[in-house]
Amino acid sequence: MIQISLLSSSAKADSLAYQLAYAAQAVAAVRAGHALPQALAQIFARSDAPAASRGAIQDLSYRAMRGLGLSDALLALLANKPPQPEVLHGLLVSALALLADEDEAGYDSFTVVNQAVEAAAISPEMSFAKGVVNAILRRFLRERATLMPQATKTPPGTWNYPTWWIDRLKSAYPEDWQRILHVGNQPPPLTLRVNRRRATVEQYLATLTAAGMQARQVGPSAVRLDKPVPVQQIPGFAEGVVSVQDAAAQLAAPLLDVADGMRVLDACAAPGGKTGHLLELADLDLVALDHDPRRLQRIDENLARLQLTARLSTGDAREDDWWDGQPFDRILADVPCTASGIVRRHPDIRWLRRKTDTTQLATLSAQILDKLWHMLRPDGKLLLVTCSLWPQESEQQAIAFAQKHNAIRLPAPGQLLPTAGGDADHDGLFYALFQKTGA
Repeated sequence: MIQISLLSSSAKADSLAYQLAYAAQAVAAVRAGHALPQALAQIFARSDAPAASRGAIQDLSYRAMRGLGLSDALLALLANKPPQPEVLHGLLVSALALLADEDEAGYDSFTVVNQAVEAAAISPEMSFAKGVVNAILRRFLRERATLMPQATKTPPGTWNYPTWWIDRLKSAYPEDWQRILHVGNQPPPLTLRVNRRRATVEQYLATLTAAGMQARQVGPSAVRLDKPVPVQQIPGFAEGVVSVQDAAAQLAAPLLDVADGMRVLDACAAPGGKTGHLLELADLDLVALDHDPRRLQRIDENLARLQLTARLSTGDAREDDWWDGQPFDRILADVPCTASGIVRRHPDIRWLRRKTDTTQLATLSAQILDKLWHMLRPDGKLLLVTCSLWPQESEQQAIAFAQKHNAIRLPAPGQLLPTAGGDADHDGLFYALFQKTGA
């Protein structure tokens, strides 16, 4: 259960203090083991934060997660002991993330300090600590030139990732690990998938230009906006002309080579981006499976916006009690993983994951793949997808699966490393395509 505390009635929703106070609660929730989107959703559900402040609270929270390694290293130098309660730690790291990168953050230092002190004052759990917040942050400003080099002597302070994560990347990608870490610390782009039933990429780019929005093509159906905007402001989004989807994730549906009339399973389907893309490519008898009925509801909402339909099924992909026994022509297996390839979109993941998660999730995914394979018709195709960078969850998993089932491995991209900027701007995903031998 995430603990959310309402601010005092004197709090002004348009102030940085208000936004920092709620960002502090979101950071504290992550430290308690909760995902950042879940924490923010509960804050917004319980508070009276207006839309403009919600965007700022989210931005502050994500910025704090991206800079948590450096902020913690600075706090170790600035404070005699770890700040308590956790929400106080959340406030300090949120403020330090702004102060450490003042030019990028857009706030002057003294405004950040004053507003952080005010954030403590309007928060029931932190009102006692106004002096502590003031002293720590002002000391950072005075001693910044000395403190920053000291804080960046450790790998987490330099790269803003746990040491084990950095070491694992060095081992797996000795020539690319620094670039991968750097990309993961960048704010993600807003990439759209053009619904080819409704428009071509060229037509949609013209629509964006007419709306005063700059964009470029970064994939066969992928368009990246130069400047992210709320989805409500994206031309054609509400009408189903486009969907939000990373350029690497858009490769999944075309790899399955679907055709009208095929029976297709999208396993582990939520939130439904790949489900929608498959249905945009052909008229399919498609089953979207997920273990969580609430997540299936989100798929239903996305398909309604696209004016497409699928059969939604609640079930565990490791079991077959939801299956009607009829084999599938194509199966999309976007299996559970550590999500190490999408940390620029979910910077909290690096702090929530543990070294042992990789083995546990790889085992779970192998169980799912084994169960799905017997649901595939002879000569049918199964696409393994993960958003992981760890070979144990990707290439090693694919090799073991092919050997176990005597599966034919077809051409597919394999491991895509995350990249930013230019014509290639996408997350880190892995693809392996298999064909079942005929009966």
